[in-house]
Amino acid sequence: MLAGAAIAGLTTLVVTATPAAATPPGLSCQTGKHANDDYTGYALCQNNGGTPQTFWVHLVCGWAPDVDGEHVTLQPGQSSQSTAHCGSIGTGIGEISVQP
Repeated sequence: MLAGAAIAGLTTLVVTATPAAATPPGLSCQTGKHANDDYTGYALCQNNGGTPQTFWVHLVCGWAPDVDGEHVTLQPGQSSQSTAHCGSIGTGIGEISVQP
């Protein structure tokens, strides 16, 4: 009877998803992994606003420490990218986000 109650309790667990990171206001960005290297990620952004914007890519690297790419400042209308590389002891890139 106790085992049945434990199993019934497990079936009532609710799994919630973590929301995806939002792109900072004023920027339109594409993120991804390098075509030949699953440990290198990038954020390619364009400044659609009227003031300079600074951004960088942030990689969640599994067992290796998370890393940030170079900080890039874009004038209105400009585009550029920030790249970063996860350490080889990790499991590769788990998440890519753009930080303001």
